[in-house]
Amino acid sequence: MKIIQITDTHLSPNKPHFNGNWEPLAKWIEASGADLIVHTGDLSVDGADRDEDLVFSMEMMRQVSAPMLIVPGNHDVGHLPGSYQPVNPERLERWRRLVGPDYWAKDVDNWRLIGLNSLLMGFEDDEEQKQFDWLQDMLESRGERRIALFAHKPLFVDAPDEGDTGYWSVRPSQRRRLYDLIAAHDVALFGSGHLHWTWEGRFNDTNLVWAPPGAFILDTMEREMPGERLIGAAIHELGETVSSELVAVPGMTAYFLDDVVMEVYPQAAPKAKKEPAE
Repeated sequence: MKIIQITDTHLSPNKPHFNGNWEPLAKWIEASGADLIVHTGDLSVDGADRDEDLVFSMEMMRQVSAPMLIVPGNHDVGHLPGSYQPVNPERLERWRRLVGPDYWAKDVDNWRLIGLNSLLMGFEDDEEQKQFDWLQDMLESRGERRIALFAHKPLFVDAPDEGDTGYWSVRPSQRRRLYDLIAAHDVALFGSGHLHWTWEGRFNDTNLVWAPPGAFILDTMEREMPGERLIGAAIHELGETVSSELVAVPGMTAYFLDDVVMEVYPQAAPKAKKEPAE
């Protein structure tokens, strides 16, 4: 089975800064012969608060003929408690109404593909617990199937046992719950996005992939992270073994968010340093 993983497309009818990357990406997907597409979130610029961003983004996704499964990103449903746009019932309802389930499972041949809403992880509430209970059921009922997990946020950034990275990865207590579930089941792949960096590695027996973003990379507004800056997609071949390829898709532009952050995400712009008093 050939899966194309795309992520972080950041599409919008009102802030079209990155929309130009969709046409070459969609053409490449159509020519790829993929059996399935998985989008690991940040489908939109601001679907968390704007219906039109999700509607527009889904119109773009329907240009691809292969089946597509999508999990939300923080710009689609919100982020952690206390953030600029925390996940709440209204934002979840918008996603579920306009896009579909925010977590899901699909059986294909001898594989069970599972998509997680990683933005629920960190609230320690009923929604988070409901998803963990569901995930455990999906893993325990897999039979002889192998597992591929997909989520917006990665398990970790620099090291499996790191502390809380805040914005960037799953929080430590929820990460530990995922580690325990991964260890107890045959989880062969964990594919994610969010970081706008591209990297491939392993955690015990599980392949880890940060897929290339489809919209932009980061220059100096955030710290260096593992991997490389790349615009494109990931190809996963799932069979008796798992292999992944990180692809720079021809025709896509490596925009820097730094150049347009005040127009697209002013809330994320680095705070200006105060000039010393004279």
